[in-house]
Amino acid sequence: MNPEFALDKRLLRRSFENAAAGYAAAAVLQHEVCRRMLARLEYIRHAPAAILDAGSGTGNVVAALRARYPQATLYALDIALAMVRRARARAPWWRRMLGRGVVPVCGDIERLPLRAAVVGMVWSNLALQWVNDPPCAIAEFRRVLAPGGLLMFSTFGPDTLKELRAAYQGTDRYTHVNRFIDMHDLGDMLVHGGFADPVMDMEYVTLTYGGVRALMHDLKAIGAHNVTAGRRQGMTARASLAAVERNYEALRRDGRLPATFEVIYGHAWAPQPRTTADGRPIIPIKVSARPPR
Repeated sequence: MNPEFALDKRLLRRSFENAAAGYAAAAVLQHEVCRRMLARLEYIRHAPAAILDAGSGTGNVVAALRARYPQATLYALDIALAMVRRARARAPWWRRMLGRGVVPVCGDIERLPLRAAVVGMVWSNLALQWVNDPPCAIAEFRRVLAPGGLLMFSTFGPDTLKELRAAYQGTDRYTHVNRFIDMHDLGDMLVHGGFADPVMDMEYVTLTYGGVRALMHDLKAIGAHNVTAGRRQGMTARASLAAVERNYEALRRDGRLPATFEVIYGHAWAPQPRTTADGRPIIPIKVSARPPR
């Protein structure tokens, strides 16, 4: 990764802490992608005893996962403590009193505070774009998944906010928009990370705005600040912002400005072990019924 696009995790955490109170109302795209991920889950037969929601935000998927897997323990993990507390509040009061249901966890996806092979499913909706080392995050997902466990995730691809990136081009020497990973590269990372049968697909979602500042306001409301190492350290110069607005205006159609999001979906499985703990090979045996005499 270009060091200019490395994320400052301290600022990232602070940004999401500040956005927690209004996140649920502002995260329109995150809620929609969550619904589309849940629709994909309908076609997968799986019954995990424990689930990790990696990058849970304020817990927008908690109710749906609890309804689908009522007996499962759900670990709601986020890098921002304020987000975790709001996810915790979504659990029914009686389950919280009994210590069952939703377990709040404040931690980093790149260093999960969970033991190995503890969950049967890792769910991660639009969180992987906030890591500095995607192969490390994928390795952590693999580590905490039990054999036969499912990883299901979404993230943003390289065309995300391409209009905003183009509008900033030439206005100054700083970074303004994150760099995002290509779908095929993510698929390769899954294979190299020890996952089996990866399935990847992608779609474009275009939101429209009345002006550039409305887009920036929405990004700020969900905590999506520019926390790259190559960002401007102070306030954006008024002349630079005016240039961005002029550049973006060239894209106006039917009175609105587009903002493209390339949404990548993926799922893969943690394979069953091929050897025993002492190194002996495991040979699967299928038993078929005897034919009638």
